[in-house]
Amino acid sequence: MSLSRIVLSSGRTIELSELMLSSTYGGMLEGYPCRLVNDMKVNGLLRAAERAHPRTPVHLVPPSREYPDRAAGGFGPVEVLPAVACIGAFRSAALAPDHDPVLYRSALTVVWFQPATDVPSGEAADPALLDIRWEEVARDYEL
Repeated sequence: MSLSRIVLSSGRTIELSELMLSSTYGGMLEGYPCRLVNDMKVNGLLRAAERAHPRTPVHLVPPSREYPDRAAGGFGPVEVLPAVACIGAFRSAALAPDHDPVLYRSALTVVWFQPATDVPSGEAADPALLDIRWEEVARDYEL
């Protein structure tokens, strides 16, 4: 049973089978969000996704970055990512036409950031998620 279904821009339907949400800046005790901190957060989330799903390719939806304060501190200007960091395990029909549709599925682990804790669903999901090029980044696996 899936948590939700998303229809990609390509028309392919994918199912969300697992979702991990965390606060983007939760646990940040000192400093401020800047490019260096954000790059470390993104890379850490990618590594966490790879550890959680070692047999599935991992795809990053590049996060939006906002610059609310033009003043630069010691590490450069303030740069803010969306508030919620997400790792989602998605499944869909097989990619290869010669794979038996009963025995094969395709899978992809996706890392993205979003402003709220909403579960992406339907065609109303974040536009960046809807534009994933599933056929290029997902991989088939046998059940």
